[in-house]
Amino acid sequence: MRETPEELNKLQSLLDSSLSGSTAHLRSIVEGRTITAGQLTGVLTSMCTLALSTVTAKGEPRISGVDGHFLHGRWHFGTARNAAKARHLAARPAASVAHMRGEDLGVFTHGTVEELNPEDAEATADWQELLAYLTDFYGDDAFDWNHEVVYYRLNPHWMTVYAPDLDKLTGT
Repeated sequence: MRETPEELNKLQSLLDSSLSGSTAHLRSIVEGRTITAGQLTGVLTSMCTLALSTVTAKGEPRISGVDGHFLHGRWHFGTARNAAKARHLAARPAASVAHMRGEDLGVFTHGTVEELNPEDAEATADWQELLAYLTDFYGDDAFDWNHEVVYYRLNPHWMTVYAPDLDKLTGT
């Protein structure tokens, strides 16, 4: 868990406001079957496969898989700089991601991506911290981190979690 108390509070507020503003149908499924921000950060450790949804210039949806890392209460993921999803996100930064583990966990997030290591501009202030995490996870020579891959942070405006049995997720 890498989240500060402030980040956990912000995440919990997001989870609460997202669920309370959701449709009655979604609330009937999720209420009583969710977990707290602190519990979520304890479950979303290491790499999590995400289904990433972007939109083409014609407004057509596209979905693909990415390696997701939940750090500081937000999803981080990367792709090749020449991938279609990178072009979509550069032009239209709104995105949705879903992480599911069978019927035991569903984390659904909508937001706007922020490019963390642009090729022709200065990286974000926290890029070096994320790069250290990524090279520790994937290895120093996995990618040309400055030219081959682009990394994003999804700044969420909506997130909900379906987790009917925390014990199944934590193995307790």
